[in-house]
Amino acid sequence: MSEAFQLWPDASSTAGPEPFDAWMARILARTEHALERYLPAADAPPATLHEAMRYATLGGGKRLRALLCHAAGELVGASPVALDGAASAIEMIHAYSLVHDDLPAMDNDLLRRGQPTVHVRYGEAMAILVGDGLQAQAFAVIGELPVPATQRVVLLQELARASSSHGLVGGQAIDLASVGVALPREELECMHRMKTGALLRASVFMGAACGAGVLEPSLLAALDDYQRAVGLAFQVVDDVLDVTTDAATLGKTPGKDAQDNKPTYVSLLGLEAARVLAEDLGARARAALVPLGESAAYLDALADMVVHRVR
Repeated sequence: MSEAFQLWPDASSTAGPEPFDAWMARILARTEHALERYLPAADAPPATLHEAMRYATLGGGKRLRALLCHAAGELVGASPVALDGAASAIEMIHAYSLVHDDLPAMDNDLLRRGQPTVHVRYGEAMAILVGDGLQAQAFAVIGELPVPATQRVVLLQELARASSSHGLVGGQAIDLASVGVALPREELECMHRMKTGALLRASVFMGAACGAGVLEPSLLAALDDYQRAVGLAFQVVDDVLDVTTDAATLGKTPGKDAQDNKPTYVSLLGLEAARVLAEDLGARARAALVPLGESAAYLDALADMVVHRVR
């Protein structure tokens, strides 16, 4: 099994014609190779910037967004090459958001994926430039994909929307403004649908947009219900892990949310209720896929993995 995700012993191990673990390992390897190709070479000037961009992006992470992109794309027979590019662009945006999120002016984190954060290793100014460079590179990758121009426009729109003030940047702004504030549940959900959920949504819909045909309304509706449940489940589990997991397992500093007095699902609902909510959201995600049958088996397994991950 790939080490990118650690699963509970009862997690799904097979799905579809290829066992899920084998499929996941293959997609993770494809994504890593694609990112290595799409990122600037470490020795290309300015070398320190490019080395830091690769440090921020390669060699770790769950790659959930890439997995969702490929799983959704396989539903519609999308080209693996197109999916490699879309998944790489999404992972670059995600990496950029983490680099900036870790900065002293934001969450001031020292550890990410078990390694020193980019600003710790390369300095704050370089970390800002790394995020800027990764964001621009992500859109350059989409712009050069070997797909029709109309598809590139759709992919660019999805990625831009997810990265915007209506997506992860806006969610981060709400997060910063909410320190020490007891947000009502609906406002907490809104924040996380923007900060975390928007890019997860883009992962699903960009994967589907890599297909050549017109997407059926029923498929779009199922994917929309799925991504809404999975996106929120991911954040609820993140809040649970922040108070139940150590740094060695988590790969980042645990207890930061409580330390920084941030609103979370655990602080709002309590630990056990948050766990129940995560399970319920996972069930909702899997229920949304029922009309799609066995072709959605990998998406189903990913929903289960999101809920039962241990880091």
